[in-house]
Amino acid sequence: MFENLNWWEIGALLMLALLIFGERLPKVIGDGLRMVRQLRNMAQNATSDLSRELGTDIQLQDLHPKAFIRKHLLSEDDEAALRQPLQNLFNDVKTDLNGVKSELTDVRSNVTEAARPSATPSQPQPAAKPAPAAFDLDAT
Repeated sequence: MFENLNWWEIGALLMLALLIFGERLPKVIGDGLRMVRQLRNMAQNATSDLSRELGTDIQLQDLHPKAFIRKHLLSEDDEAALRQPLQNLFNDVKTDLNGVKSELTDVRSNVTEAARPSATPSQPQPAAKPAPAAFDLDAT
């Protein structure tokens, strides 16, 4: 929470809090900590109620909608069936990208071969153009 603040800024915030709240600062801090404890207890009670109602062990991380559906409503076969069309699409795109990558490699090798001067030049040739910059094929 305070990773962007240095020690001087944290000290300035504490001094500002002391000026605003004065003698009530310890009571305000205590009230804030009490509220955090109550919220934590409410979350634990909610997870235990859900665990009891569903008949399974639920952790707080399992309450995320995606994780909840994946863990409690879908079987492994159902999840695999849902992932299959996307996996096929991913494999097709990967195959296409590998084909494009090989074609770019061929073009680059042809350009570098064409840019090489011949062993017996019949006439003076202008300076060779630099090879085109290599593409970062993994950037997609």
